[in-house]
Amino acid sequence: MLQSRYRFHSRGGVNYTRSHGRLVRGVELSLVVANNTRGRQRFGVIVSKKVLKSAVGRNRIRRRIYEVLRLELPKIKKPVDCLVLVFSSDVKEMDFDNLQNILLELSKKAGIVV
Repeated sequence: MLQSRYRFHSRGGVNYTRSHGRLVRGVELSLVVANNTRGRQRFGVIVSKKVLKSAVGRNRIRRRIYEVLRLELPKIKKPVDCLVLVFSSDVKEMDFDNLQNILLELSKKAGIVV
C-alpha cells in the first residue's frame, strides 16, 4: 500500500490537479499530471460509482492501483501530483502485470517516468 505522505489529503489538491494538470488518456485509465512545489509526489485514484456500484469493488481497484504506484515510485524523479481516473470496471479483474504495464505507459507518455 502506498504511504500516507504520498497521497492527497484534501479535495483542494485534487481539484487543482484536475483543473491545471495535463491529461494523458488511455482506454481503461487516464492520468492527470501537474507539477508541485512540495518536494515529493502525491497520488490519488478516482473511481466513480458509474464505473462500479459496489464500494468493495471500487476500493479493490484503488488498492491495486496504489500498489502499482508504490512499486513504480522510485522511477518517478520529479515532484508531481498525479491522479489516476478509472473508466472501466475491467480493471478490477485485470492481471496485475497488465495493469502495471498500462500505468507505466501512461506515465511515460506524461513524461514523469524515466
